[in-house]
Amino acid sequence: MRNLYPEIDSYNQFHLKVSDLHSIYVEESGNPDGIPIIRVNGGPGGKLKPKHRRYYDPDKYRIILFDQRGCGQSKPFGELKENTTWDLVDDMEKIRKHLKIDKWIVYGRSWGSTLGVAYAQQYQQQLKALILGGIYMFREWENSWIYQEGINKFYPDIWEKYLKPVPQSYKDKILDFYIQEIVEKKKPEKEILQSFMYLEANISTMSPDKETIQFPFKITEEMIVMTKIFLHYVKNKGFMKDGELLKAENLKKIKKIPGVIVQSRYDMVCPFKTAWELYKKWESAELQIVYNAGHRSSEEGNIDAMIKWTDKFAQKTD
Repeated sequence: MRNLYPEIDSYNQFHLKVSDLHSIYVEESGNPDGIPIIRVNGGPGGKLKPKHRRYYDPDKYRIILFDQRGCGQSKPFGELKENTTWDLVDDMEKIRKHLKIDKWIVYGRSWGSTLGVAYAQQYQQQLKALILGGIYMFREWENSWIYQEGINKFYPDIWEKYLKPVPQSYKDKILDFYIQEIVEKKKPEKEILQSFMYLEANISTMSPDKETIQFPFKITEEMIVMTKIFLHYVKNKGFMKDGELLKAENLKKIKKIPGVIVQSRYDMVCPFKTAWELYKKWESAELQIVYNAGHRSSEEGNIDAMIKWTDKFAQKTD
């Protein structure tokens, strides 16, 4: 079983101005002369963490991490204007050009896999490889599975808390209620935030920790911003046509890019169906099924699998 690489510090940190409004935080660690690899965070709304540097061999890789618009150390924090899928894709390309990188590997899980595929379809010439996990293509049924109908069959106890603040008139459009209450109101009610956050926190892993299963739990400003950004993307349907990234004409653009799909069999946030559809249409991709983990990247099975593949691609692209 592979473990995370030892803790390392970043050797370069900066804010890159990507528009008149937004500056994104970027950092580098590992080997400055190594294989460039950029990690795309999950979410939308997730921030980079120091442990994210530890999924890659620091002797082999030039590790690039960044906070997407509105997230983490990017500025302005929590900003929803000029914050779309395609803005984020173009930001990745701006990072590549700023760092004077010819080609790189893109690594992403969950929402990071969405952006990874979207970037590859726009900038396929800049890719050495794609390493993706917990596949999520932001289709309407994928969001509905979690927040409207599907996951409730597996977690009726958790679902009860999620549903508690939702009026009867919104029972067939639950996400509309949460968008209205969390995105469109300046100060969302604490109880409503608690109910929404509690659902995904408890279905993301096969072994929830004590803090996760407590209800109510402590809410930070960062958690509120992440939730707002996520629901902003849901409200706007990911700024894509439904199923756009899986269309044959778009997947044709990446068919020759080497890659791997690492998918947990028991991922309840991003069901296996989407990973399978991507795998069947992306002829250069390999598929690894993880049988001892859920969705969360920090579970042992996912750590083992993802590091196995970053190690493999370090050898392949040496």
